[in-house]
Amino acid sequence: MLTTKQLIDIEALQKECEIHDNIQLKLNWDMLKNRSENNYDFLLYDNDELIAFLGLYPFGTTVEICGMVKPRERRKQHFSKLFKQAIAIAKLQGFHKTLLNAPAGSEEAKAFLKANKAVYSFSEHQMMWEQKDLEEVTGFSLRIAEQKDLPLRIQLNVESFGLDEKSSLEIENRVDTEKDNSVYIIDVQEESLGKIRVKVEEQEAWIYGFCILPHFRGKGIGRKVLQYVVNKYSTQGNTVHLEVEAENTHALKLYESIGFQIVHAQDYYMYK
Repeated sequence: MLTTKQLIDIEALQKECEIHDNIQLKLNWDMLKNRSENNYDFLLYDNDELIAFLGLYPFGTTVEICGMVKPRERRKQHFSKLFKQAIAIAKLQGFHKTLLNAPAGSEEAKAFLKANKAVYSFSEHQMMWEQKDLEEVTGFSLRIAEQKDLPLRIQLNVESFGLDEKSSLEIENRVDTEKDNSVYIIDVQEESLGKIRVKVEEQEAWIYGFCILPHFRGKGIGRKVLQYVVNKYSTQGNTVHLEVEAENTHALKLYESIGFQIVHAQDYYMYK
């Protein structure tokens, strides 16, 4: 696991890079803070100063890669060295898919990705809810997920996000161990048909894994659930955020109609 000093150093380097490049890096802090082993993180120090970092983030059979280099230390092949080490570990672990995650506005990241023949796969928007009056909603109930709901959660991930069962099980088990997480099951007339997860940290409420079984979609249930969750967490003094694939135009329009605005974009590239 990462030490307290390493976590502090990574956070400081992230802030420096984000300010310098006017971007937002996606380092999956939930996973960084809860590492059970060290072989997924690659740190390069110079005289006790962290100058480069790269992390592997496993999601079932897929692994995501994201990293950064101190602005004054760039163009010295630091990231390339860490990347080679990370890819070697990814191969040993036997992941089926490797995705490189980069801020959409980072020209340096694009140059690195092109040089390493990574192929663009998709983009993801990070959205933030802007204050807006939302109507009171009824016709459903939310309850905290129980062990008996695990098969439904796996089914929802498979049918909604295209995950395989192994990846879905691993993700849901990890989610259950993270702090400040609430996984809700959506019930309508005593039938369980969807889920939504909310993680709150430092007055930010992030919505993840929001999905409904295919044959219950198009009935307005998702809109009602989303409005309820936004109202619940915003009235508690939190800002509300979520992520959505840019190609998912239906979900994007739903979020925008409720008051969410795009604030950042992340590009994902396939690496073979």
